[in-house]
Amino acid sequence: MRPRDLRLLPLAAAVWCVALFCVFVPGSAWGSAAICGIAAVSVLGAFSWRRRHGGLHAGAGLLMVTLAAGAAVAMSTGFASPARDRIAEWDGRVVEVVAEVTSSASTGQDGRLWFEAVSIDVGPPGQARPLAAPVRIGIDPADGFDLGARIRVTGEAAATDAGERSALVVFGGEAEVVSPAAGVFGAAAALRLAFVERSLRLPDPGSGLLPGLAVGDTRAVTQELTDDMRTSGLSHLTAVSGANCAIVVGAVFWLTALCGGGRMLRVVLAAMALAGFVVLVTPEPSVIRASVMAGVAMLTVLLGRPTAGAGMLALCVVVVLLADPWLAATPGFALSVVASGALILLAPPLSRGMTRWMPAPVALAIAVPLAAQLACGPIIALFAEQQSLIGIAANLLAAPAAPVATVMGLLACLAAPIPPLADLLTASAWLPAAWIATTATTTAQLPIAQILLPAGLASALLVLAVGVSMASVLIGWRGSLPPRVARVAAVARQGAAGVLIVTLSLAGAHFALSGPLATSTAPDGWSIAACDVGQGDALLVRSAGQVALIDTGPEPGPLAECLASLGIQHVDLLVLSHFDLDHVGGTAAVFGKVDAVLHGPTAEPADERLLDDLVAGGARLTPASAGLRGRLGSAAWRVLWPIRDSAAFPPGNDASVVVDFDGGGVPRSLFLGDLAAEPQRMLLRTVRLGTYAVVKVAHHGSADQDPGLYEAVRATAAIFSAGAENDYGHPRDAALDMLTATGAHNLRTDTQGRILLGIRDEELQVWTER
Repeated sequence: MRPRDLRLLPLAAAVWCVALFCVFVPGSAWGSAAICGIAAVSVLGAFSWRRRHGGLHAGAGLLMVTLAAGAAVAMSTGFASPARDRIAEWDGRVVEVVAEVTSSASTGQDGRLWFEAVSIDVGPPGQARPLAAPVRIGIDPADGFDLGARIRVTGEAAATDAGERSALVVFGGEAEVVSPAAGVFGAAAALRLAFVERSLRLPDPGSGLLPGLAVGDTRAVTQELTDDMRTSGLSHLTAVSGANCAIVVGAVFWLTALCGGGRMLRVVLAAMALAGFVVLVTPEPSVIRASVMAGVAMLTVLLGRPTAGAGMLALCVVVVLLADPWLAATPGFALSVVASGALILLAPPLSRGMTRWMPAPVALAIAVPLAAQLACGPIIALFAEQQSLIGIAANLLAAPAAPVATVMGLLACLAAPIPPLADLLTASAWLPAAWIATTATTTAQLPIAQILLPAGLASALLVLAVGVSMASVLIGWRGSLPPRVARVAAVARQGAAGVLIVTLSLAGAHFALSGPLATSTAPDGWSIAACDVGQGDALLVRSAGQVALIDTGPEPGPLAECLASLGIQHVDLLVLSHFDLDHVGGTAAVFGKVDAVLHGPTAEPADERLLDDLVAGGARLTPASAGLRGRLGSAAWRVLWPIRDSAAFPPGNDASVVVDFDGGGVPRSLFLGDLAAEPQRMLLRTVRLGTYAVVKVAHHGSADQDPGLYEAVRATAAIFSAGAENDYGHPRDAALDMLTATGAHNLRTDTQGRILLGIRDEELQVWTER
């Protein structure tokens, strides 16, 4: 690109930096606005003087505009901050929120339905008062929580860290739709629902993925397929992104040209189609952002004006950040900008280079997602530890199918009023969706599908080097480059082989450590183990060859891996503290391997079905209540909670089974399930606890704890079972500080991985994975 084509990029970069500073440094917004404003006025004065006396510098005008835009984005942050600060004061309290949904919903790893919203009223239950601020809400899965719906949610609130787009996270306990989505939003929700139901009638693979490809509804995508898509570098296909928007624009542009439409008609129809697509897939901020940037990028490519697109993209960045400065700190925004820039600058030369081996239309179809993959890889490496080694190959295989699945799926969605036609189009879209799903599951199983590298700058540079090497080979840069740049590209190509060798070596080391040698790395003397199963509980107690398992985590895979690494093939006693997904979701890993089950009170038919499956595998069931006792090898156990026939607390967290172990080589240990502060206080009043060597902190270290209980038990070690960077913010700083104040040594699965404890020479010994 010529220098003048890049003149707006410094404007976007400067505004971005100002926005980042203002959102990450609370209270700095108005000071930043003042500094930028004064500087802009000074430049304007100098600009006027130089204009009168000649010698005007060409960049003075751009500098003034940049400073003025920086002041504007700082002021935008300043005006929004008071409401965010007020709503953050509800941190750690039960709150009622009346809000309007502003995004589509997706299922999180905790089984909750998560979506973004803007609060209307906030306050104690039954006493909410007007307050508007961005919030993120998680509820039990339910229908009707569509974009535009007004809802009422009551639950525990948690303030977010500086830089987070949502000012408050609400973990809903009770939720209702006050008024459903209406008008165009309601019609779009009905079309989406009909399409999802029609898609799910088709067989796997592909049925659950199709709604995500076409309309961005990922709720039907299984966790296994989600993991495979991430491993294979195809996760961008499971949600609405710039690629989807570019496909829609490109398809309409091409179809109009095929019918003889002029350039202006193509642009108008493509813009109208993009607007309709945004409404259909829910016009949440991320989709609007992606559609604007991808639409601009794709149109400039199709119109043969990619250099103009860079300036238009820079202006889009500035406008978006003025509207919402907190987007500057989100990885999604950075990925949208970089992917759109790749469509403008990298996709055309990639397409031209690949025409040496394939027809031009196929080359363009592959170049669009490939350019985005190469450009976004270094940014992903800054945040994610898993790096896909087969992402480029998987994208080359899956990319041709993505446009077909997207376009056919959209047509099927719009054809919902004509069921036969909708069925035909859905079936047609199923085939490319199945191809993509099969590509993901197949490539994810390859021995070197991914590698674990520490997230950060070093990994980003490594991924960048590989991407540059790949791009230079595909584009075929040789004589067209300046001599110095050509030499750099040649070195990069030569270095790619070395990079791949190092990568493969690291992958081999990773698989060796997670293979059959892993069992020998676990100390023989352990008697308590906290498995790293993500955001959930799965703890083992071992005495004289017998094993108890307390809860099973959110899914079977991590639990099965932990049991295998510790050499556990049979469970003598399974304790299911309660039936939330993060405590029973992995039970399938031990079906047919359990002798006896102690379980908390059931609430739903699904709970009973889970117990029936355990019985079918040969397990004996015992409802747990305070006073039950038993033996595990040489150790003794007893149930401390819940109280028999007590109706004070309904099934769930507050009726969690609390059990302790003692003797037989097991440190005296207390496992508190998910008890909140109130049942903790009642437990302390009704049971003579004494002191413990080990305590499993309740509810993953939430803020809802009773300090008196932990003061009474005076544990030497406190186990926090939580997932890395979980949405709940567990363990909370207040809980960590509280346990530290009692003299406990805090152990965390989210930062230390698997934790093993035992007794040696009458002292508590601890081993951690990290």
